[in-house]
Amino acid sequence: MTWHALATYRRDGTNRAAIVVGEAIHDLDAVAALHAPALLGRGVDALIADWENAAPAVAALADAVRDRVGGEGCVACADLAVPFTPRRVFGAASNYIEHAEEMQTKLAAKADSEPYIFLKTVESVIGPDETVVIPPQVERPDWEVELGVVIGRAGRAIDAAQAFDHIAGYTVVNDVSARDKTRRSDFPFSHDWFRGKSFDTFTPVGPWFVPRDCLGDPHDIRLGLRVNDEAMQDGNTSEMIFDCFEQIAYLSTILELKAGDLIATGTPAGVGMGRGVFLRDGDVMTAWVDGIGELRNPVRAVAAG
Repeated sequence: MTWHALATYRRDGTNRAAIVVGEAIHDLDAVAALHAPALLGRGVDALIADWENAAPAVAALADAVRDRVGGEGCVACADLAVPFTPRRVFGAASNYIEHAEEMQTKLAAKADSEPYIFLKTVESVIGPDETVVIPPQVERPDWEVELGVVIGRAGRAIDAAQAFDHIAGYTVVNDVSARDKTRRSDFPFSHDWFRGKSFDTFTPVGPWFVPRDCLGDPHDIRLGLRVNDEAMQDGNTSEMIFDCFEQIAYLSTILELKAGDLIATGTPAGVGMGRGVFLRDGDVMTAWVDGIGELRNPVRAVAAG
């Protein structure tokens, strides 16, 4: 299979779909008009919502344009936007042992535990090169690179052995976190994941969506993050405590997973909290996942008053 991805880009004030093949980004309609008329007029959200039917046509289109370089319909990386709009964003907390240790989180044995999943608001999602805005009340903003799993087939009570079949593909997620806002002392509940994780702009996603079969085993993928070109995180999804399939199985015992749901599957060690270093105005984060790409986002801190 030809490696490919789907992206969304802005042109003339509107969002349009693109297909990424190798180093080239093509307007989807421009190449679909020649090779895949059934894909005409369909955005990435619509394709993921109908992924079981759309995936073969998208893969065939990638094969058809893999040797095409330049020409009409070529898209610049600078124009890229959020690749798709997630229906819901789920996040896995403390899902790498070394990350849990750097956060001084005491975990039960896996056999006595289940994944800890929280929600992030869809409104917190931004795309590549969009600015992460740190509000004045946040003093310890942090980064977290994560493999994002995109659901392509709805399901409830999914067995972990069947979870792979429910995955449409993958993307890069940066779970920006206000460390000073995830804990509280004014209530008997010590953690406030909503407050610490869902500020506007705190969920960069991108640069594109890579179909499942283009990535291979999701549990042997290197991922990391740089701040101002300094390496902060460098891990592998093989280090997950609960793998992607187990997370899907767990979530589907609570609710019906649906096409377009996004699961941020946890982050490896190397976050700012563990280093005593936090994001500052003017920083640039670059999160990366092998087989997908790099997600770059600048940071702007808003001063109080």
